[in-house]
Amino acid sequence: MPKGFYFLIGAQFASGLADNALLILGIYFLKEQGYPGWWAPLLKFSLTLAYVLLASVVGPLADAFSKSRLMAGMNALKIVGVLMLCVGAQPLCAFAVIGLAASVYAPAKYGLATESVPARWLVRANAWIEVSMVLSVIFGIALGGTLTGLSEASASVDLLIRTQTLPAMAVVVGVYLVAAVLNVGLMPMGQRSNLAPFTWHALRVSTFWKSNQKLWRDPLGGVSLYVTTLYWGVGAVMQFSVLVWAQSSLGMSLKLGAYLQALVALGVIAGAYMAGRSFKLHSARQALPWGLLLAVLLPVMVMVTDLWIAVPLLLCVGVAGGMLLVPMNALLQHRGMLVLSAGRSIAVQGFNENLCVLLMLASYSALLAFGMPLSVIMLLMAVVLFAGIAPLCLLLWRKLR
Repeated sequence: MPKGFYFLIGAQFASGLADNALLILGIYFLKEQGYPGWWAPLLKFSLTLAYVLLASVVGPLADAFSKSRLMAGMNALKIVGVLMLCVGAQPLCAFAVIGLAASVYAPAKYGLATESVPARWLVRANAWIEVSMVLSVIFGIALGGTLTGLSEASASVDLLIRTQTLPAMAVVVGVYLVAAVLNVGLMPMGQRSNLAPFTWHALRVSTFWKSNQKLWRDPLGGVSLYVTTLYWGVGAVMQFSVLVWAQSSLGMSLKLGAYLQALVALGVIAGAYMAGRSFKLHSARQALPWGLLLAVLLPVMVMVTDLWIAVPLLLCVGVAGGMLLVPMNALLQHRGMLVLSAGRSIAVQGFNENLCVLLMLASYSALLAFGMPLSVIMLLMAVVLFAGIAPLCLLLWRKLR
C-alpha cells in the first residue's frame, strides 16, 4: 500500500471514533433531556438524511476539490454540530449538520482510496478501511460509554439548556480536531487524479439520476449495490436493537449494552480480515452466502437471554457481516470507478444505502412506538435480508455448477 494510505486510515479512524462516541452520548443526552426512547433511532435518521437529499451534490464536490482538504473541512463542520448541541439546538438539527459533513466526507474518503490503489489491491484496501471503521466503532462505542459515565458524575451546567454532558462533548470536539489535522497533512497518494469542474450540469438531479441508473444497470455494479444497500439498512436497525435487547433481555445498562455493540464490531474485523485473504475482485460474488447466514442469526440473537450465549453469537453476526460487506464494497467501487467516477459512484452508493437506512430506521421507530416486540421486528428484518439475497445465491450456484 502507498505510505499515504495509512494516514488516510488514521484520519478515518479518528473521525469515526468521534462519530460513534457522539451517537452513544447523544442517546444519553436525549434521556437526560426527557425525550422518549423511540427518539434514539431518529438521531441516526438525522445523520443519514443528508446522504439522500444531497446525493447529487456530494459526488461532484468530491471530484472537484482536493479530497484531503475537503475531509478536513467536514471534520470542522462536525465540530459546529457538536457546539449546536451544547448550546441548546434541537438535537435532530444538530445531528443533521453532522450528517451533512459525513455525507461529503464519505465520497472523498472512498474516492481517494479508489484513485490511489490498483484494482488488484482493492479488496485488501477495503479490508483496511473496513477494519479501521470497525475499530473506530469499537473504541468509539467504548469511548461513548465512558463519556456517559463521565456525564453522570459531572455537575450540570447551564448554557441555554441544563446538561451534564459538556465535559464529554469537549472530548468529542478534541477527537474531531485530531482527525482534521490528519486530513490537512494527508498528501496525494499514487496517481494524481484530474479534478473535475464543479458545474451546474454536474449538480443537476437529472444528471445524478442518470448516474444512478447507469450503475444499477451494470451487471456487477448493480448486484453489489443491491447487496450493500440491504446490508446497511438491516445493520442500522441492528445497531439500535442490540441496545434495546441488552437492556430488556439481559438487564444491562446503556453503557454495558454499548459494549455488546463492540462485540459485533470485533466480529466484523475478523470477517474483514478473512475476506481480504479469501476473495479476489473476480470472486467477490462468492461471498453472497454469508448474507444468508446473517439473516438466520438476527432473529436467533434477540431470543437469547444468557450473556454466555450472546457473546459468541454477536461475534458470529459480525463475522458474517464482514465476510459479506468487504468483497461487495470492493466490487462496487471498482465497477463504479469504471462506469462513472470515484466521487460520483460513492455518492450513488451512499444515496441508495442511506435511503434504505432511512426507510428501515423510520419503520423501526414506528414499530417501537406502536409497541411491537423486538423479536418480531428482527424477524421481519431477517426476512427482508434473506428474501433479497437468496435469489442471488441461487443464480450464483447455478452458474458455478
